[in-house]
Amino acid sequence: MKKFLFYTITIFAAITIIAAKKKPTKILLAGDSTMADKEEIAYPETGWGQVLPSYFDDEIVIENHARNGRSTRTFISEGRWDYLLSHTNKGDFVIIQFGHNDQSIKKADRYTTPEDFKKNFARFVDDVKAKGATPILCTPVMRRKFSKNGNFIDQHGNYPNLIRQVAKEKNVLLIDMQHLSMDFLIGAGVEDSKKYFLHVKPGECKKHPDGKEDNTHFKPDGAMEMAKLFVEQLKANNVKQLVKHLRDDEKVTLTYTTQLPEIKKMKSNTNNKLDEGEKNAPQVK
Repeated sequence: MKKFLFYTITIFAAITIIAAKKKPTKILLAGDSTMADKEEIAYPETGWGQVLPSYFDDEIVIENHARNGRSTRTFISEGRWDYLLSHTNKGDFVIIQFGHNDQSIKKADRYTTPEDFKKNFARFVDDVKAKGATPILCTPVMRRKFSKNGNFIDQHGNYPNLIRQVAKEKNVLLIDMQHLSMDFLIGAGVEDSKKYFLHVKPGECKKHPDGKEDNTHFKPDGAMEMAKLFVEQLKANNVKQLVKHLRDDEKVTLTYTTQLPEIKKMKSNTNNKLDEGEKNAPQVK
């Protein structure tokens, strides 16, 4: 009887400890190539979501569902949004950043009308809330473009404003990556800002053996700076559940996400060979 009681108490204590142990907080990312994980062949191209683990301790799990070339429309139509939701639990955070591809009116495989873009963002917010999770909306990070006179040029049109409208109407946190990244690039200047983007010489990148000057996608340093802008806004907005898991500045070191092999197998309606700015794109009729 004593042995039975002892084993019962031991088992009960073990169950209590396991139940008391909190599950790691999960951050799920939905977005495009500026946020996405990259294949080895594309190095040094790096998405800012790919390096977000650099700033968090091990109690935060980051799942990066962002994918090159996706707009809100194709992220939904390819089943990526539903797949992300199936991985979302109560207490999680879902960071959503689109706009680069939605506004590419010359690219029929990804273009989204302004009306549908806003509807898609509203749907994202409602779906995340229904899961008991917290949505965080982000305006798109800036492409690097300066005029001959050195003035910065925005290329996103009204799409960022539509995200701001949804955030206000739905009363959810907005992190204005558009303005934050613009200020950062202006501060860096016309020439020094190049080092943050995928400007590679011949032989430096397997994906671009002849070299490339890409002012949309980041090198690791640029991705880290964009992620840092995001993290600083978590602090400014006192997102306690996440801020308490941020590393001290001296402990921040370049760390990549664990890539999700499943998202590579999902159907694609997007011509990934087309980069932003490509002229030979399928036209919207």
